[in-house]
Amino acid sequence: MSSRISLRLRTLRVAGLAILLAASGTACKKNDGETAAGGYVQGQVGAPTAGAGAMNPAGVGGASAVSAAGGAAPMATATASSAGAAPLPTQAGPVAQRLDAASAAAIQPIIAGLVKDNVQPGAKPVGEFLVGNFTQGQTLDLPIQLQPNKCYTIVATGLPPITEVNVQLQLTTVIPGMAPVLAVDQDNGATAVLGKKTACYRWMFGVIPAPGKIVVQVTGGSGVVAAQAYEK
Repeated sequence: MSSRISLRLRTLRVAGLAILLAASGTACKKNDGETAAGGYVQGQVGAPTAGAGAMNPAGVGGASAVSAAGGAAPMATATASSAGAAPLPTQAGPVAQRLDAASAAAIQPIIAGLVKDNVQPGAKPVGEFLVGNFTQGQTLDLPIQLQPNKCYTIVATGLPPITEVNVQLQLTTVIPGMAPVLAVDQDNGATAVLGKKTACYRWMFGVIPAPGKIVVQVTGGSGVVAAQAYEK
């Protein structure tokens, strides 16, 4: 009985946090020193998304913003670069084909290089190593548990002829259609890194873990993409 009560209280806390974020409509506080070089900008917290994740339309670069569901006007995001962020569509693309990790042998050396250049020493891989076969516009997501005061870096890359990969970090809530976007990558090209080194994304709310998900989308080309999250 006590475990059921604890679980219910935890669910209510997460739901209450989502409602609070939705009501405020403000971006999460950034860490000191977070700039465009950190590889991401804060999402418009509280903006609902439809489906697995609303990402950039095909042919648009890595800079992203969130648009309200139901065709409402795009909401502005806090941006860490001077380039204007393109509005996101209100619907996610179709789901890509998920592959097992053995299919990523050719991409592993690239991921290893990204980790060396962009992930803090001592950070540990967390969650699933995502591998998928994408066509343009397709998405895949994987769950991640955001721990209080932990810092997260997400690396993703695709093999040719992939030309554009985008990454979002979303909060998972118990409210249907409500998945606030916490951060979006700002890289252009077949590689996307969200939260580089000390500019990693830090979960700042509350003292309990919160469920989230990483959404990876290909908006240029087609082929194999791999992604992995790291926690410190």
